[in-house]
Amino acid sequence: MGKTVVFANQKGGVGKTTTAANLGAYLAEEGKKVLLVDFDPQGNLSSSVGVKNAPEGIYEAINGKTPLKKVIRATAVENLSIASSSINLTGANIELVDKEDRAFFLKKALAPVKDEYDFIFIDCPPSLGILTLNGLAAADSVIIPLQCEYFALEGLSLLLETVKRIQSKINPDLQVGGILFTMFDSRTRLANDVVNEVCGYFGKKVFKTIIPRNVRLSEAPSHSVPINIYDPNCAGAKSYRKLAEEVLARV
Repeated sequence: MGKTVVFANQKGGVGKTTTAANLGAYLAEEGKKVLLVDFDPQGNLSSSVGVKNAPEGIYEAINGKTPLKKVIRATAVENLSIASSSINLTGANIELVDKEDRAFFLKKALAPVKDEYDFIFIDCPPSLGILTLNGLAAADSVIIPLQCEYFALEGLSLLLETVKRIQSKINPDLQVGGILFTMFDSRTRLANDVVNEVCGYFGKKVFKTIIPRNVRLSEAPSHSVPINIYDPNCAGAKSYRKLAEEVLARV
């Protein structure tokens, strides 16, 4: 049975989508079958891997209109597939809120395909609403991308409290898979202070790999391919390749 990982942080712009796309791409290069699930109505993960405006996507799968297998699309990376998103997913925030089993729609949709993939990566919106709740309920573990700045520490505490509540009431098997530093600038004292503080408190929960601030990582989505295709020799690509190796070693 594959591992289902959710990338979550209520703060936007911390590298959730970038990490889901590029970590997934490098694991696929290692021969692992990876399914990306774009569970953000903005659809940035979908466009990052070149799947835009698909006629049906994850929204149609969770509302029961179409089986998940029929909405999965291939990407330019062998072994890497995606269940794409669209603005239609915004409707789920309203449609699911009064449902008794509102936290489990994504888990139910994923169940028929879970054994077909080594990894399923869920990219959630930057909030702690019903969509992120579904992501946390469906996952075996959560990876928390953390930008190296002061306010990120406050957001981390809130997210970890949310994870504890999910563990106690909805998904007792959910684990914190790791905290990942992103957009790291070694020239700033603050970035180094944040790394030292988080590592000192969370220890082995923190990934050893640190993702640097890198313009090529920012450019790749506009070309609709992950960094392993856009510029495999840049610093960002090398970091995500190293992260993939670390994830495989942990698993």
